[in-house]
Parts: sequence; C-alpha cells; structure tokens
Amino acid sequence: MTGGAHIAVVDDDVDVRETVAEYLMRHGFAVSAVDGGAALRALMAERAIDLAVLDINMPGEDGLTIARALRAAGPVGIILLTANSDGVDKVVGLEVGADDYVTKPFDPRELLARVRSVLRRVAAPGPPATLGREVRVGRCMINLDTRQLFALDGSPVPVTAMEFDLLRAFCERPNRVLTRDQLLDLAHGKDMEPFDRSIDTRIARLRQKVEVSPEHPAAIRTVRGSGYMFVPGIEPDC
Repeated sequence: MTGGAHIAVVDDDVDVRETVAEYLMRHGFAVSAVDGGAALRALMAERAIDLAVLDINMPGEDGLTIARALRAAGPVGIILLTANSDGVDKVVGLEVGADDYVTKPFDPRELLARVRSVLRRVAAPGPPATLGREVRVGRCMINLDTRQLFALDGSPVPVTAMEFDLLRAFCERPNRVLTRDQLLDLAHGKDMEPFDRSIDTRIARLRQKVEVSPEHPAAIRTVRGSGYMFVPGIEPDC
C-alpha cells in the first residue's frame, strides 16, 4: 500500500520543497519537508521514512551524498530531482542507489506517478524496514515503536499514555469490533466498572485529533450496541 507512506522532501529551495510537500500531502501521503542532510538525519532519528525526494544540487552535502548514505542505511525509496538534463546526474544517481530521477522543471503529476511506482517496488517484498510500524489513522500517522502521533505534514500531535494505548489496541486489531470491556482491558489493564463511560470520553477526544470530520468518524467507528472498530486506510479529503 502506497497511501499514507512517510515521504521526506529534501531541498534547500523553500518554494520547491513546500510546493512538492503540499502536492504529495493532497494525495494522501505523510510528508516532512527539510532543507538538507542534517535536517533529514534529525527527522529520521524521530520518524522512519519510506521514500526520500532529494534535490541533487544543494550547498554543502548534496543529494548524491545523501542518497549514498540512505542506501547504505537500509531499504528506502530514493527519487532525485535534478536540473541537469544531459543524463550525467541520472547515471551517477543510479550508481549510488537511487530508484528514479525527475528533471526540473517537472509536472507534479509525473513526480506523483514516480513516487507511487517506487513505493510499490520498495514495498513489494514486504513492509519496508524504514516503516517503523507506522499506521495511518484518519488524518494522522501513529508510530507504534516511538509512541508518537503525527499529522500528515509531520507535525506532532500530543497524546496521553492512555490515548496511545487505546490507539495501539485499535491498530493491532483492525476491522474488528472491540467492546468497551475489551478496550478497557487492552488499553488500561483493568476491569470495566458498571456504567463506566471513560472509553467513550477518550474515543471522543481521539476523534478530535485523528478524524477528518469528528462528527462523522470514519477511522474509529461506532458499532451500535457492540463497541468500536478501527477501519484503516481512510484518506483525508483534501
């Protein structure tokens, strides 16, 4: 599945990286925009990435150097952006391990098609090692390893320990109806008290954070008379 993958856009040109990031986010990807190699490493210390879109011509540490380091680090998709149309950058880029390249100026639709193609190839043998057990929940991504919740633009969304445990219980049991009793046991390790509605309150708070429309929840759904069910893969309306 390519939708919801975490993409890093690395470019020292603020207009280019913000334009590319915004376009990819509109098509359902989680995107972090950074201005160079140091910022990318800082990002990856907090969140795993599935694909990097790298500008080749950046001051200091260029895109080819970053691509070489990424390829040595493990399975991750790499697309290079280059202003060089004579093919030299393409040859060098492929030699250091890039999966594809796009020549500037480019049609965003072409970049989107290449992003999807690379992500399919990277994910073909199984979940990429850089995924970091990230799961799409509505308009957010939750990292089950680092216990963090992010918006699709990469910005952190604060959650309490109990809220995280509740989200993890859902993510580990997708498309299954979970009763309030089960959720209390899974998320809080205690038996449900008679007329205990704390789960309803916590789910209402979570919906405010993760749902595109909290009044009409699509990711964490109410199953009347039974409990709640997490439905993964919900794309935000952009």
